[in-house]
Amino acid sequence: MGLNSTPVANRIHIAFFGCRNAGKSSLVNAVTGQDLAVVSEVKGTTTDPVSKTMELLPLGPVVIIDTPGFDDAGYLGSKRVLKAKQVLNKTDIAVLVVDAAEGINEYDEQLLNLFREKNVPYIVAFNKKDAAEAPATDENSIAVSALTGENIYELKERIAALQPSGNARPLAHDLVSPGDVAVLVTPIDSAAPKGRLILPQQQTIRDLLDHGAMALVTREFELEKSLMSLAAPPAIVITDSQAFKMVAEIVPEDVPLTSFSILMARYKGFLDTALRGISAIDNLRDGDTVLIAEGCTHHRQCDDIGTVKIPKWLSKHTGKKLNIKTCSGTEFPEDLSEFAVVIHCGGCMLNEREVMYRMKCSVDQGIPFTNYGTVIAHINGILARSIKVLGLTV
Repeated sequence: MGLNSTPVANRIHIAFFGCRNAGKSSLVNAVTGQDLAVVSEVKGTTTDPVSKTMELLPLGPVVIIDTPGFDDAGYLGSKRVLKAKQVLNKTDIAVLVVDAAEGINEYDEQLLNLFREKNVPYIVAFNKKDAAEAPATDENSIAVSALTGENIYELKERIAALQPSGNARPLAHDLVSPGDVAVLVTPIDSAAPKGRLILPQQQTIRDLLDHGAMALVTREFELEKSLMSLAAPPAIVITDSQAFKMVAEIVPEDVPLTSFSILMARYKGFLDTALRGISAIDNLRDGDTVLIAEGCTHHRQCDDIGTVKIPKWLSKHTGKKLNIKTCSGTEFPEDLSEFAVVIHCGGCMLNEREVMYRMKCSVDQGIPFTNYGTVIAHINGILARSIKVLGLTV
């Protein structure tokens, strides 16, 4: 992925919900001007959520999601409904598609209640206006026709009006001034993606460049030489959490130090919660179960951070026999009662709404919630130093 492309996690997620044959897929195709979803007269044609990243004017970079019918029946139907509910956890704007001839039914009402419960802005689109008279509309609804294109432009304008204000939190640029040098430590090991940097590293480089700072990128093995090559100490050193211990030993105490994971937790809005949850690490007991959650899916290597390194470091730090469970991608358990603590990645592949949903699931159930970078810094005794540059204390 190029540095100038918009990551999925930073795009507005627009999801279309509704009953089977309400015309969700047809409306998705009409709104996007592309045949993104398969359409037919057969109920339940859409069996799994279908996503597409694109530029949608006047919104800009978006993710369009077509979901299975919420009134689907049977065992597989219930699985599809569950998938639709999972999509809602990352939805920034919801479009409820209703057959104009049938009006809002009990399933539509359930969806509307879910939108309100999760504080998701929404609009109701009464589809098939060409075939039936639509119910009276208001500021939260509009009558459209996916077949003829009537009011599709107006629907896009109404969706755009619901656009969230966006993430106002900085990633790294507030920690430097124009002309400053920031040293970024990026280990290149067997777990590193071939031919590219991971997303937090890419985003941090772009954020620094956009604000006039200079980014010096180095591996941990060349860090000492890189620092010596500078005429003056860098304004900050930002490291991949895996190399935290080694980097902290090399970087002078008077040089600010933090990690990509800690910065990402701040950017996504859950760093304060992660810091509060860190005490749970030292309170773990034999037999406790720890959930290690990642927002992305990738091929696991022998030294994978989530499934290998963190469990090993936890065991060594606590001296306890722990049960480790992992989840990745969109799979995140709603019932967290079996866990003593949830350790989440930085969430770079998840949009803010989904990360906050996961955090809220934990907090509401009284389960401590923290993240990779915070845990690794704590285990290595450098957490206070790692958040000092952010004006925070443990």
